[in-house]
Amino acid sequence: MIDIDNVSKHYGTFQVLNNCSTQVAKGEVVVVCGPSGSGKSTLIKCVNGLEPFQSGRVTVDGTSVGDPTTDLPKLRSRVGMVFQHFELFPHLSVIDNLTLAQIKVLGRGQDESVAKALSLLERVGLKAQAAKSPGQLSGGQQQRVAIARALSMDPIVMLFDEPTSALDPEMVGEVLDVMVELAQEGMTMMCVTHEMGFARKVAHRVVFMDAGKVVEDRAKDAFFDHPESPRAQQFLAKILNH
Repeated sequence: MIDIDNVSKHYGTFQVLNNCSTQVAKGEVVVVCGPSGSGKSTLIKCVNGLEPFQSGRVTVDGTSVGDPTTDLPKLRSRVGMVFQHFELFPHLSVIDNLTLAQIKVLGRGQDESVAKALSLLERVGLKAQAAKSPGQLSGGQQQRVAIARALSMDPIVMLFDEPTSALDPEMVGEVLDVMVELAQEGMTMMCVTHEMGFARKVAHRVVFMDAGKVVEDRAKDAFFDHPESPRAQQFLAKILNH
């Protein structure tokens, strides 16, 4: 579903991604982890063209992201993305946040869009908040709305860029619960996260990055039980002991 092949990216003279490669199969959950500044968020943003890259190739369901002839807005309409800071439209109600792109991008009718939105809000436990503005919700609630909004487009894959890192600790669980449910239903997912409990529960594979490189790309149990690289061993020793 996602194929990242030798992708490199520079900001001026600074190389943020260095020949990164990995794949995500249909129905697979891949967690991308590593220290801050390792290139995780940049890599996931390359998948739907939010970050351009200088060399290598990214394809999503057979479509080349870097090809100048590719219709990126059309591709992005099929790739759900959930950001660190929610990115909801603050001037729109929760329900309007979910129906806007369905109507404008997918061409759905108002009634169908509203029905879809309400069913997804019910799924994330927020149907009663449909008429509120995002500012009236907690951070955890806003992030669940963001997930519902992404799902309203019937995506073929979901990308998560540190979706819990801006939340109060008490709110992390309610967002992870929704993500776990999605994973168990077979959604193809690529998640940048520091939540190792979530990774152990639902990931099929873990991609560990450091200094712009993919250091390890292994099955979940192999990564957690027997990390091969000294850098991954050091990272896990620190993160799992706290």
